Amino acid sequence: MLSPLCLATICWFSAFLGQEHAGQPSTKPATPEERAIAFLTREVPRWSRENKCFSCHNNGDAARALYHALRLGFAVPRKALADTSEWLAKPEGWDRNDGKSGMSDKALARIQFAAALAEAFGAQQIQDHQALARAAQLVAELQHKDGSWKVDANNNLGSPATYGACLATHQACRILKRADKDRYKAAIANAEAWLLHTEVKSVLDAAAVLLAIDDIKSERAEAQKDKCLDLIRKGQASNGGWGPYVQSAPEPFDTAVVVLALVHHARRAELKQKIQAARGYLIATQFADGSWPETTRPAGAESYAQRISTTSWAVLALLKSSPDAGR
Repeated sequence: MLSPLCLATICWFSAFLGQEHAGQPSTKPATPEERAIAFLTREVPRWSRENKCFSCHNNGDAARALYHALRLGFAVPRKALADTSEWLAKPEGWDRNDGKSGMSDKALARIQFAAALAEAFGAQQIQDHQALARAAQLVAELQHKDGSWKVDANNNLGSPATYGACLATHQACRILKRADKDRYKAAIANAEAWLLHTEVKSVLDAAAVLLAIDDIKSERAEAQKDKCLDLIRKGQASNGGWGPYVQSAPEPFDTAVVVLALVHHARRAELKQKIQAARGYLIATQFADGSWPETTRPAGAESYAQRISTTSWAVLALLKSSPDAGR
């Protein structure tokens, strides 16, 4: 039998827990994901408020990350996404954006906004499927004959806010699948054929291609996956990060895209360890305000757009690679 002192102690402890759960402020420190979400919550509406237009980095990439966080149950104030949701729901107006920044490449802008719209639809923040259908059509009509989406005339290595052909093609193909995979069956097949046969030279492209062909089961697909994984294995630095090429210094953006590609292969112990090391790198390089240093080409430059997009890719990588993530 419990002594009176033990009973009193149990009653006091139960009352304390009840008080804490009844609304007492938590002293638990914010997680890296929560700090990043708080940063993006401030920044997403800031661009349209201050510039009277919408940008690919704030209202595309960053909004996409917030919609995904919402879908996972994170608290994101409705006002942070209100004007973005209204903008995304009207794809017919995307090409007439009044801003000068982020709209220099029509294909890239359409892909970034459509990707955010698809995530908003998944998070039930936009429920008009016709908006997604119209967005998919805008993306589909800019596909090249070889099956790819080339968002840079010089075919330069992609960056957080410019993607590059492999990442852009992956994102575009994903949009078409989300909108209507039967209607866009031929376009999707053409894109996948390009992804399966493109020569992968950089770690970034290897990660993008691996993301895009993950669910394809064929001899050619397995051979391409092996090439991508081999390049990724060679490129991880001792601090857990990746740069755009095997010998490059690690960058948050490249690391984030690799993590997103590897989460589908986390059942392999070796790759699971690589993901955990990469999470350590991302957490170590996060700023106190919740953002990440911008990944730029060449490295070391200053860019608000690249910082916002880098942060968006980095928090998505942490969210999707978390042990608690529903993959």
